[in-house]
Amino acid sequence: MFVDKVKIHIKGGNGGNGAVSFYRAKYVTNGGPDGGDGGKGGDVVFVADEGINTLMDFRYKKLFKAQPGDDGSKRNRTGADGEDVVIKVPVGTVIREAMSGKVMADMTENGEKRIIVKGGKGGKGNQHFATPTRQAPRYCERGRLSKEYDVILELKLIADVGIIGFPNVGKSTLLSMVTNANPKIANYHFTTLSPNLGVFRSKWGKDFVMADIPGLIEGASEGVGLGHDFLRHVERTKVFIHVVDAAGLEGENPVENIEKINSELEKYNPELLKRPMVIAANKMDIPEAAENFEAIKAFYETKGISVFPISAATNKGLEELLFAVSDILKNYPEDIVFDEDYEEFFENAEMDSEPFTIEKAGERYYVVEGVGVEKMIGYTNIDTEKGFAFFQKYLRDKGIIDKLEESGIQEGDTVKIYDLEFEYYK
Repeated sequence: MFVDKVKIHIKGGNGGNGAVSFYRAKYVTNGGPDGGDGGKGGDVVFVADEGINTLMDFRYKKLFKAQPGDDGSKRNRTGADGEDVVIKVPVGTVIREAMSGKVMADMTENGEKRIIVKGGKGGKGNQHFATPTRQAPRYCERGRLSKEYDVILELKLIADVGIIGFPNVGKSTLLSMVTNANPKIANYHFTTLSPNLGVFRSKWGKDFVMADIPGLIEGASEGVGLGHDFLRHVERTKVFIHVVDAAGLEGENPVENIEKINSELEKYNPELLKRPMVIAANKMDIPEAAENFEAIKAFYETKGISVFPISAATNKGLEELLFAVSDILKNYPEDIVFDEDYEEFFENAEMDSEPFTIEKAGERYYVVEGVGVEKMIGYTNIDTEKGFAFFQKYLRDKGIIDKLEESGIQEGDTVKIYDLEFEYYK
């Protein structure tokens, strides 16, 4: 089964918490703080692997979580870092953030590694918060939480040449005759339900990869049939070979069929029609094809699109067609990649990065301490109305007010923050 689009959930590992500990040993009664730092959480890493050609495995496993970092411990021991989770995907996979649809990464080279979610940073142990005036801090820093996302994995085949056209016009036959591919071929619509790739060994320049894009139909750009699934794979192709049944044995007009497919390409992505295209008028071994070929040629060569008479079944005209394609590719060297447009935003979810403690030191008396609180008092003039309002906002945003209320504080109770004392009112 060929699967080329899946949705999965990924999460990095949270950072380990710092430790609160004090050195204890024989004959040492008041050892200093020796709480170690927490370990870093594991990353979510994607790796492009040319040995994988489908996203089928992700139909059965949809949740990927990196390991969290271990907490710090006494004697300044740092917690172990969490292990990364490594996710292998086919070359050509585009990773999108599900909610916005924006591109997070485009995996176009074998062995390419990308960190999509970074693990949380480990929290600092209490050893870091000792000062000359506060030699026994009884708090530490919590580990940072890592991000998590729903992401869409889309496989867009990397091919230099895309063979497009209605079902049953000879695309698979053409691919099998000129490359090492062995697609399933039969005389009915939708024989090909997944793209086939083949390498053409060129004698005029560099070899190139050709992809037989499954048969498109009218309405494909709106998702009719398997339209979106098929059209996704034309987005990377540099040159299109548009195969048309020149014989028109089913009573269809070849020119109208070409225009229908072009219309679907334009509706799906207008940039696609700006790419080079040649038309392969197939089944020229059938007598009825000659008249239609002249009509196709007259209509498209005035637009600068070359038309080649071929018979994929008998190899007739294939060399001329492929020489023209090879010549186009010489002047079209760049790869088609998708620009990353997703930006990582780190919200203020790290409000707890500078910890605090709340201690009930007596009846209706609470003591608040913490590095951030001490810094805030140091650079805020709370004697002014504006400065005091700013300080109150800090206490609420930091979560200190909520913690005081959880501790049972009532109106009129006293709160001491270092050298300052306040009465608590809602």
